[in-house]
Order: sequence, then structure tokens, then C-alpha cells
Amino acid sequence: MAKATTTIKRFELSDEEKRQRDLREVEDALVQNKEAILESLKLMQHMQNKGVLPLLNGLFGQGDKVLQVLVKAIDTPENANAMKNLLLMMGMLGTINVRELEPLMLKVNNGVERVAKEKDTDRKTGYFDIVRSLKDPEINRAVTLLFTFLKGMGEETEHKEKNKPQEAHERVDRGENN
Repeated sequence: MAKATTTIKRFELSDEEKRQRDLREVEDALVQNKEAILESLKLMQHMQNKGVLPLLNGLFGQGDKVLQVLVKAIDTPENANAMKNLLLMMGMLGTINVRELEPLMLKVNNGVERVAKEKDTDRKTGYFDIVRSLKDPEINRAVTLLFTFLKGMGEETEHKEKNKPQEAHERVDRGENN
């Protein structure tokens, strides 16, 4: 009969065997991610060519000093307000309906183009010229469009406002009305 096993001896890899196994694992990962690695190397080369990598190395090398300068620059009322305004503007840009804005922008560009062609004219426009020009279909459309735009600007929008003045919030908090 065989003797009972009382001790278990673990099989240990030598340092060279561990190294070979790790190299094989890295090699397999390189082969599996070949395209991503090649694209990353191209990106790194472009960053090197444009001087971005040396800049980043300098920034990270002097990280604490750079961070301290940035914090001091941002820690002014003007810059804090600018950042707040930038965030508000980004939020506002998200509310613009670009599909509806595109035709208007094309018309504005067309108007700017015409003005650029005739910017140095000595021609004077009188009252009767203005009244007479309203018979021109293009001018009539533009004036109608302008009046429609102005009417839209004059509509009450307070119910849509996300950023109300601080005073209004304080009056509401105190239970006061206008």
C-alpha cells in the first residue's frame, strides 16, 4: 500500500520561465490588437511632429507649478464669470433648432454677400426710395421676415428661462410678488 501524502510541494516557475510566459502573453495581446496599436503609434507620431508630446512632457514634469498657475488664473471673478457664461452658452446652443436656423443663415449670408459687393457706393436712399422698394418682392419678403423675427423676439419667454436673475429667486423664496 502507498504512503499518505503529508506535504504538498508547489511547482514553482523559474524567473526565466515566468518571463517567457509574460512575453508570450504580451505578444498575443499585440497580435490581437494590431490595428489599434498601429493607429495609436501613428497618432503619437503626429503628436511628436506637432510638438504636442514635448509640451505634455513639460506640463507633466512641472505639473504642480502649472496647476497652481491655472488655479490662480481661474480664481478671479472675471474668469469664473466667463466660465459660467461659457457653460450657459453651450446649454443655449443645445436648444437652437439648426434645421430651422439654416434657411435664415443662408439668407443672412446672401445679404452679407450683396453688401460686400456694394459696400463703397455713394448712392443715397431717400424716403420715397424706401417706400418704392417695398414693391420689390425680395425686399418685401425680407421686411416681412424681419417683422416676423421681431415679433418672435417680443414674445414672452420667461416661462422658458432656465437661468433667472438671482433677485427673482430671492423674491420667490421670501414669498414676494412683483
